Amino acid sequence: MSDEKRKQQNDEQTDDNNKDDAQGSLMDKIKQLGQTNVPQAPESNIHVLPIIGQIEGHLQLPQKNKTTKYEHLIPQIVAIEQNPKIEGVILLLNTVGGDVEAGLAISEMISTISKPTVSIVLGGGHSIGVPIAVSANYSFITETATMTIHPIRLTGLVIGVPQTFEYLDKMQDRVINFVVKNSNITEEDFKELMFAKGNLTRDIGTNVVGKDAVDCGLIDDVGGVKEAIEKLNEMIDSNKGEQVIQ
Repeated sequence: MSDEKRKQQNDEQTDDNNKDDAQGSLMDKIKQLGQTNVPQAPESNIHVLPIIGQIEGHLQLPQKNKTTKYEHLIPQIVAIEQNPKIEGVILLLNTVGGDVEAGLAISEMISTISKPTVSIVLGGGHSIGVPIAVSANYSFITETATMTIHPIRLTGLVIGVPQTFEYLDKMQDRVINFVVKNSNITEEDFKELMFAKGNLTRDIGTNVVGKDAVDCGLIDDVGGVKEAIEKLNEMIDSNKGEQVIQ
């Protein structure tokens, strides 16, 4: 046998061994971890900001609760504003609500970002999740997602004096004013949803599902990830055009 043929056979055998080693390594990972390495996505100019579970504020919630901590989100939002590589932000919401002041702080920060922002309500955007959803420049809701609108409440020990109820009224006004300012719903319609009586969920407020949230002016459009990314890219291109003109 010639030297060239021997070399070719050796190379083929080496390739086969490498393939076997790679497959063996992959099988080991599947057996041990139940998963393979996830391919890394290319660097994107869009930052994804998930807001899930319960929004945690001044009090720490039990470890079993799935939470979004506002002290984690606020530095992220500042970093987004300062990072020139990030040109747009997508908010993914699936939250039951939580701390009112923390939720309003997050909402105010998102609404004052100079870069284009789009929100998607997935599953649910309840309670203080409503102001966060409308804080983006453009908002989407999936067809099956719901939003619960209800009056502000306190839990735990409450001092039964007029000042307590005054404080609740003022806090409620802050939420109403923010939502009305950052969406297409009127104050009268929002209050009607908030204080609605005679429906199945009157103890917890009013549920609006998918298209209903759009029809009442609370959310801009029905859609998911595809629609949100298309809209955000459109806004980014428009933003670049304005900067060039200036």
